[in-house]
Amino acid sequence: MTHVPPPFDPELAAALELIKDMVTPGLALDEIAEVRQGPAMQMLAELDLTLGGTFEVTDRRVPGPQGEPDISLLICRPTAPETAGPRPLIYHVHGGGMVIGNNRGVDVPLAWAQALDAVVVSVEYRLAPEHPHPAPVEDVYAGLLWTADHAAELGADSKRIVIAGASAGGGLSAALALLTRDRKGPRPIGQVLMCPMLDDRNDSPSTYQMAGLGVWDRTANETGWTALLGARRGGPDVPAYAAPARAEDLTGLPPAFLDVGSAETFRDEVVAYASRIWQAGGVAELHVWPGGFHGFDGFAPQAAVSQAARAAQLNWLRRLLGA
Repeated sequence: MTHVPPPFDPELAAALELIKDMVTPGLALDEIAEVRQGPAMQMLAELDLTLGGTFEVTDRRVPGPQGEPDISLLICRPTAPETAGPRPLIYHVHGGGMVIGNNRGVDVPLAWAQALDAVVVSVEYRLAPEHPHPAPVEDVYAGLLWTADHAAELGADSKRIVIAGASAGGGLSAALALLTRDRKGPRPIGQVLMCPMLDDRNDSPSTYQMAGLGVWDRTANETGWTALLGARRGGPDVPAYAAPARAEDLTGLPPAFLDVGSAETFRDEVVAYASRIWQAGGVAELHVWPGGFHGFDGFAPQAAVSQAARAAQLNWLRRLLGA
């Protein structure tokens, strides 16, 4: 099998060229600490999450998993008065390859919330390798339990919660949908899985095609999954709540929106996951954006394909919520 990569969209290729000195596709375990202190994390700390006063933003400490530390939820509530009863709620899980990031990376869900008059709750979860599986997904689940129980307090409707995330956050959102189904926990009405990190085996054709290219390649992918799973990565006993691609049963899940670039590591696992949802009788909308690298719409938001991707996400949410 040849591993010739598909071409990047021209606008996105130009954006990659601009950021090539700041973002490299590979990530080693011994580089995680440095990346956590890098400029991207500093930028997150300086963001105006109120969007000029559109949202009231608070940090709330809530109970974590039983016997584990409390977790932090970033709560963003529209400042405008409610006009049509409790608002929908977007429960957001941040990305970062399971090893970096924090709950302040909410630019996309805030844009949705502004358009949909919704509340955003973004969960802080413990990161690998210091906190391997199941710590991250259990934190995410604990945050959802609190959010669903306190939705009315937030001016939100507990029956209209959408879970959403990109990259590792997309993978954790998919895992959360499986976990809350199996534990008979809160029932989200939808899941938005943007370029989700789903499969620890790291052996699809797209992982080989994109080696050394884009912003997250199979070297970085191996680092992230090894941090989460240790020696179990790629082996026979990886649970679906760690790597949702391992799930044998995809029935009974909330409707899913999935998107991914054609020129990124996760392409094939995302396409396979959507196909398996359909095969299980479920509802999924899949977009494969031509020439898109991992997270392209965040790195190059003005590109035509990025605009199309953001519009598709919002349109799906409008249909789901009847907004």
